[in-house]
Amino acid sequence: MGRIDAHHHVWDLARRPHDWLAGPETAAIRRSFGLADLAGPAADAGVARTVLVQVLPETAETAEFLALAADDELVAGVVGWVDLTLGDAVAERLAALRDGPGGELLVGVRHLVQGEPDDRWLCRPDVRRGLAAVAAAGLAYDLLVLPHQLPAALDTVRALPGLTFVLDHLAKPPIAAGSRQPWAGLLGELAAEPNVYAKLSGLVTEADHAAWTVAALRPYAETALTAFGAGRLMFGSDWPVCLLAASYAEVVGAAEELTAALGPAERADVFGDVAARVYRLPARPAG
Repeated sequence: MGRIDAHHHVWDLARRPHDWLAGPETAAIRRSFGLADLAGPAADAGVARTVLVQVLPETAETAEFLALAADDELVAGVVGWVDLTLGDAVAERLAALRDGPGGELLVGVRHLVQGEPDDRWLCRPDVRRGLAAVAAAGLAYDLLVLPHQLPAALDTVRALPGLTFVLDHLAKPPIAAGSRQPWAGLLGELAAEPNVYAKLSGLVTEADHAAWTVAALRPYAETALTAFGAGRLMFGSDWPVCLLAASYAEVVGAAEELTAALGPAERADVFGDVAARVYRLPARPAG
């Protein structure tokens, strides 16, 4: 079946602006990236299927991603965006996306919680109602949070045991600073909840972009492996954001080194089986 890359993006700067790319720190990726740009590196790395993840808080982008996925067999699922604060209307928005082109490929929802000034945004009653609608729709919810937002994430996970949560980028630990606490302790608490999974993704861009090493990433990956186990971890490249620090091949190579001590079945979990189960990735027709 090949590997699954459980986390990547695309964007077309000619279609809509991406203000987050305006700063000098993102100059290297301030151009459009499409699935055609990913196809070669993914094939070289043995990646047969991917999960395309939202970039902007716009339902129009999600609809476009679904239509894009419907026309390209590389993408097995899309994690999109809806306004979770809309309460009862969230179910309607999800239904509308599913009724559009590629709607059957909607497998999850994500919000850019890391950018919310309210550390307890996930605990708001309107947001919780929106998350309950995501659960009712049978979709997963990707948690994009920073370490200081993990307590709110933990409270929310416990309040919604029927929703499957997927922690993106291990909550972006402070790798460049070399510190692990309180991040590691909070990650362990989150992993103790059975409805939480995590992505082994985004680590190279939390490290020193110019001088990262697998050795620098290892303590954070091992913390995640100890907390979640291979059966609840999935590989994601975070391409093309990863290009700020590493090529696609280098990101895959780092993940291979970080999981080298695992057995074949455990490595199969991390590199595809967990993503297929958690996101309930639909089988794509052959030919």
